[in-house]
Amino acid sequence: MINRVVLVGRITKDPELRKTQSGLSTVSFTVACNRRFTSQGQEPQADFINCVAWRQTADYMANYVKKGALLGVEGRIQTRNYEDQTGKRVYVTEVVCDSVQTLVRSNTEGQSNYQPSYQASAPADNSGYTPDSPTSYDNDFSTETLDIASDDLPF
Repeated sequence: MINRVVLVGRITKDPELRKTQSGLSTVSFTVACNRRFTSQGQEPQADFINCVAWRQTADYMANYVKKGALLGVEGRIQTRNYEDQTGKRVYVTEVVCDSVQTLVRSNTEGQSNYQPSYQASAPADNSGYTPDSPTSYDNDFSTETLDIASDDLPF
């Protein structure tokens, strides 16, 4: 089964860092994502998606992310429920973040106000691999004809 979410949107308010009883850092926040299509004559609509980040990702957000920042969020959808103070059952659906990145946005002076990003994904693999120089993809499709017999084709 696949449960993967990728969002790009703006955070609706400054994140507030909280600590659990066991000392884990957590932050809950909402990302506003514009809908792709709107009806003619209507203003663009947005979806407000609740998210939660833990540990180092939460610490990063508390230090570097401010209201209105453009974020790239990766994670999974999780549902949970609890009983509130009045005894009513409350259901919550949220994105549990594996990775949160502040995305580059230029300010009016043409300088970038980019903040470092943090990904709470798998630890870095220090196996000594260094990628080769960037590959050129300019000539992905050659104009040369291929010499293939029709008997070699599966269809």
